[in-house]
Amino acid sequence: MLDSIRRRLTLGYVGILALILTVFGVLMVFLFREQAYAQQDELLLQEAKSKAESLLAGREKAFIPRPGRPYAAWAEVEADGRLSRPSSAPAAVLDLLAEKQARQAVRDRESSLATVDGHEGDLRVATFPVVREGKVVAVIQTGQLRQEVQGNVNRLILVLLPVGLVALVLAGVGGLFMSRRAMRPVRESFERQRTFVADASHELKSPLSLVKINAEVLLRDPYVPDAREILEYQLSEIDRMNALLTDLLTLARLDAGKLAVGQELFDLANVIAETAERFSGRAFAEGKKLEVRYSGKIPAWGDKGRTGQILAELLDNAFRFTPPGGLITVEGRAREGRAEATITDTGPGIPAEQLSRIFDRFYRVEAARTREGGGTGLGLAIARDLARAQGGDLTAGNAPDGGASFTLTLPAKSF
Repeated sequence: MLDSIRRRLTLGYVGILALILTVFGVLMVFLFREQAYAQQDELLLQEAKSKAESLLAGREKAFIPRPGRPYAAWAEVEADGRLSRPSSAPAAVLDLLAEKQARQAVRDRESSLATVDGHEGDLRVATFPVVREGKVVAVIQTGQLRQEVQGNVNRLILVLLPVGLVALVLAGVGGLFMSRRAMRPVRESFERQRTFVADASHELKSPLSLVKINAEVLLRDPYVPDAREILEYQLSEIDRMNALLTDLLTLARLDAGKLAVGQELFDLANVIAETAERFSGRAFAEGKKLEVRYSGKIPAWGDKGRTGQILAELLDNAFRFTPPGGLITVEGRAREGRAEATITDTGPGIPAEQLSRIFDRFYRVEAARTREGGGTGLGLAIARDLARAQGGDLTAGNAPDGGASFTLTLPAKSF
């Protein structure tokens, strides 16, 4: 599917370039032809004027045709205004065919340009009246076949066509390369999505299988000695599936940008105190120490409830990996226009090679891959996404004396 999209992108790119080259080529040919026609007209008028000066000077030999020069002819004007027989013109090309223009030049005493039907095709003719002592004594016409200009235009087209084809071939190669680069993030995202779906399916399938097996045991004999234990285990697995589905729904809303995340001013120190209070009973029950450190108010900008959700996830993670007698520390501070909360534990820490993946979905460090460790592998991913949705971030590392350390950073504003 992705290869098909890449081919369509390339074809689209080449098609757009072909359209641009076609429009550019047509425009260039049109402008070149118009410029060539204008130069031809200018040349014909200059040649006619030069012939007129030569005729006035008595140099009629200037009318002898020369290779590469426009054809020329002239006719004297009789006393009654009639034109004499044309002189010095190859009859196969120019035989004063533009008689209408010649008579108009005698009448108006102005030069003109016109295209007439010649023996070999369209002929561009310049008509120039020769005036002596205020009277038109002759008419000069110079002409050149239009096809001579069109020949230059055709040669330009023959140059542009292979250049355009080469450009399209290069565009196709470049398009394949660029589309491959453009599709790389899509391919990686697709692979991550596929892995995510596979992991989610596995996480849901395992508890469902266990629930089904236990249900079949109870169905065969509802009065088995450990029926109550089986039911409690089933409820535990159902709770785990419910938590997983809740996490999946949260991630889906975060990815779609549809999860409600408030933007308001709140006291991060107050959120830290409230969240730590919720874990004080667990600390006592598990024989672990929980210390909270902050000084005064810590103004933060974001969502107070979502921030409490992030801190709760980080504290739960710290309690799961801190051994009995260990210490979990929550420290809040305001630093350089940011509000920070750091949670540090005295557990085994995070292996250096796994730090870059600690926020990946469904990823668990090796020490936590057992069911006993709990969790779905989504908590930290959700926590970081929630932090970024508020304009902040969540980073992970290891404390200098061992143990994991997570720092939540949020924008800060003054009360």
